[in-house]
Parts: sequence; C-alpha cells; structure tokens
Amino acid sequence: MLAVRLEKGKVLLRTSPRPAPRHGFALIRLLCGGICSTDLELLRGYYNFQGTPGHEFVGEVVAGSRHVMGNRVVGEININCSRCSWCRRGLGRHCPHSTVLGIVKHPGAFAEFLSLPEGNLHIVPPEIPLQHAVFVEPLAAACEILEQVSIPQGAEVAVLGDGKLGLLAAQVLQASGARVHLFGRYRHKLRIAEKKGVVGELRGARLPAASYDYVVEATGSHDGLAQAVAMARPRGTVVVKSTVHGAVRLDTAPLVVNEVTLVGSRCGPFPPALELLAGGRINVADMISDSFPLSEAPAAFRRAQQKGVLKVLLCDNGASFPH
Repeated sequence: MLAVRLEKGKVLLRTSPRPAPRHGFALIRLLCGGICSTDLELLRGYYNFQGTPGHEFVGEVVAGSRHVMGNRVVGEININCSRCSWCRRGLGRHCPHSTVLGIVKHPGAFAEFLSLPEGNLHIVPPEIPLQHAVFVEPLAAACEILEQVSIPQGAEVAVLGDGKLGLLAAQVLQASGARVHLFGRYRHKLRIAEKKGVVGELRGARLPAASYDYVVEATGSHDGLAQAVAMARPRGTVVVKSTVHGAVRLDTAPLVVNEVTLVGSRCGPFPPALELLAGGRINVADMISDSFPLSEAPAAFRRAQQKGVLKVLLCDNGASFPH
C-alpha cells in the first residue's frame, strides 16, 4: 500500500505492507484525512518523529466485526492497555503504556489503510458529509474545554489564535452559550467563526490586558501562552491548546501574583463533536483550503505550511470537494 512517511524534515512516499490483522482491531481504508498543526510540528522535529503521520481521518471499515464492517468511521487516537489504574479510572489517554495514532509508536492515517481498535471507532452519521467528518477529532479536542472548565452561560471568553483549532474552539464555546471574542491576524479566517455568532477581532500590537475570566490559547506560537496569561483577569483561567516544538519561556510571576489557573487541554469526546457536525452548528466547510490525492502528499504538506492556509485534505482518490 502507499503510505506517507516523515523523515528528517522531509515528506516521502513509500510502499508499505498493509497492517497485519490483530484481535479487536479493524482494518480501515482511508477515505479522507486532514493535515493538522501537530503534523507540521512532527515534520519540524516534534517528538523526534519519523514514520507515517496523520490522526484526523474518516475511513471505511474493510475488515472487522459486524458492528463496524462497511461503515464510515472516525477514530479516537489514543490506544491504551485498558488494564492499568489510569485506564480503569476512565483516563486511558494518560495510560503509560499507550500509543498514539500517527504520533507515538503507531502508524498514522496517511496511508491507504490503517488499523485501530474497534473500541476507538465511532460510526459517522449519514448526514455528515465526508469532508466534514475529517474535523471530528480536532472538534472533539475543542469540546474537551467544556469537559474541563465550567463556563457560565453568557460569560465572555477570549480565544487567542485564528488557526484551525482556534476557529473550532471559538465556535464550540459560542454554541455552548458563551460570548466569544476571537483574536486573530486574518480577516478571512475570523469571518468563518463570525458566521456562527463569534465576535472576531483583528489583533494589533497590543491585546486587551486583564480583561477575561476565561482565555483559550490556540496560537500555535511560542509566545502565545504569555499573551494569553496577560489577557486573563486575576483568578482567571487559561486553557492551553497549543503544542509547539521546543521550550516555551514564561514569566511565572503574573501567574502567581494574579493566581491564574492554567489548564492543559488535549484530546476530547467524540459524541458531542459528531452531534455538533450533524446539527450543522459548526462551520467547517469554509475551513477547507485545499485537497490532494494521497500520492501528492509532499505538495499537500507544502500547501499546508503556507501562511493563511487552514485545513488541507489528503484523499484516497484525490477528489476535490466544494469549499
């Protein structure tokens, strides 16, 4: 099968064997995958990664139990042992024995076929278009904010960063009843979330200081965390979504003096993400910048790294979707 491979900062195409059958795992044919910021960080050296990336996908089960066989599915990316104390507490994503699809010791979705435990799979409702289903995994990560932080109805929330995750987080929070201000650098990106009621603001040299009880940092930059902390009121909460390669420098004095709470936020629940997409409550159609066949992955990664570009899709047949 054809598979994408990242090696020493290069995007390569390789012929690899199909994943071997394993008890409890399904074999999935890739229909469409999305290149995310984490994939680009892996290309730059994050985790010293070498291998097949990709964890945002929708595929068709071609081998598995009758419960999933033939269905369009999306998949949770953490593959845990199901036996340790973390797993027994329902915190399998923190299992010390876990692997992570396309990131840690498990080949990713940017290949003609991938394999995941059937327990990780969620069937995609027919009303969700194929290209929209690619967004389930990052949308679930945005939904995780509401699992971790209790935000009152009508509360003002700042989202810093108008990239893919920032746009999703802003829309999820707005749909939950918050009043969201999205700060970004691109007017065309802000308009995407504005269609769902978010207030978009082009950020200038200065951001509002000590103005919000809740701030979501989704810039993907090394200085985003310090900026988000500065925007939080005393005893405010900053939710950190960015993963960047390399160390992030932060003056901890404002955290201590203002008693700001930092919340690291990672993966999230798939059912509410599927429900939001099925109900048309999140604008993802305007977030698709381009699509490429899997065989043109190097060009797709180059496109994804261009300024102002949002989601770039890798598809099994290279179909171009309306956006």
